[in-house]
Amino acid sequence: MLSEHGPAWLRVSTPPTTSVAIMRVLRVALGIDLMNARAVLRRVLDGDYSGTLPEMEYLARALRQSGIPAAAIRP
Repeated sequence: MLSEHGPAWLRVSTPPTTSVAIMRVLRVALGIDLMNARAVLRRVLDGDYSGTLPEMEYLARALRQSGIPAAAIRP
């Protein structure tokens, strides 16, 4: 899918004052531990976390359900 359609990025519009809420969603959605969630969080906040559009939309939906404005975007 990536080679055919290109990557999409996960963007968090207004990060919460604490990153705990985002890490909690990432841990559950991705099935990762705390250390990996921190690494993914850094990439998300830096605008460097990408994958297929369905993957990024899945994470964006999970974040929005937790009250965190997020979107899956393509350039």
